[in-house]
Amino acid sequence: MADAHGSSARAILYAFLANFGIAITKTGAAIHTNSGSMLAEAIHSYADCANQALLFLGLKQAEKPATRDHPLGFGKATYFWSFVVALLLFSMGGLFSIYEGWHKLHAPEPLNRVWIALSVLAVAIVLETGSLLGALREIRKIRRGRRFGEWLEHTRNAELVVVLGEDIAALAGLVIAFVFLTLALVTGDTRWDAAGSIVIGTVLILVAAFIAVRIQSLLIGKSAEPRLEQNIRGIINRDPAIEELLNTITLQMGPKVVLAAKVKMRAGLSIEEAVAHLNELEVEIKQLHPEVGWCFVEPDVTD
Repeated sequence: MADAHGSSARAILYAFLANFGIAITKTGAAIHTNSGSMLAEAIHSYADCANQALLFLGLKQAEKPATRDHPLGFGKATYFWSFVVALLLFSMGGLFSIYEGWHKLHAPEPLNRVWIALSVLAVAIVLETGSLLGALREIRKIRRGRRFGEWLEHTRNAELVVVLGEDIAALAGLVIAFVFLTLALVTGDTRWDAAGSIVIGTVLILVAAFIAVRIQSLLIGKSAEPRLEQNIRGIINRDPAIEELLNTITLQMGPKVVLAAKVKMRAGLSIEEAVAHLNELEVEIKQLHPEVGWCFVEPDVTD
């Protein structure tokens, strides 16, 4: 999970640098052109910058050591801040964009020097594409041969899912703003620009809803990825001192996993021998899968 942590931090950095530069440029273009779509995009970029700062804060809080009040550490801090990001994306990004578009639609204002806005959007599309490719590159490092769809369905890496969602929403918003602003320029009807702002807001809300649903299950408490659970069961079943694996429970705690297992020991073992075998088993599991932070294996005769 150390690789996953590093990949998340790099993906967040790529997104922050791209969004900060884009936000400043969009603001200037929005002021000069009086474009609602451009203003919506500027607000979106500033919101994304704040979001990336919160995601990085979550990563840092997750590194804090366990305390008496938090014996399993602070790994779930990444889920909390990721959920906050989804709320900000919904409110600051989506709702404001729709409001701005609705206002411009009913009180249209003339556009000025549209070519400036289109130039800024074209450059922003290139920069945002670079940010998205950077996020996909970091995701590729931790997918470990899995198909992208399989990784997206099963990953417990909340911050990378958020960065990916933000990058896709940002790129889609830029393309939408470019298209609708071009329509406004060609037709001379500024309502196209207002409509673009509304469409951008709708896209942001849909992405925010997707992120919120994914993070909700992690906040409530979700098991480890299926592949890890399968590998752990394989290790336990191969142990010659264990007659039967009765049950396993895993819980994802940010970058680390809690494992509890109940096993039936082979007949004839003394208590001391059984304890020694279980201790060796716990060490083996943690060595093969360092993401397992806590391991509790209990001997029993029934589940």
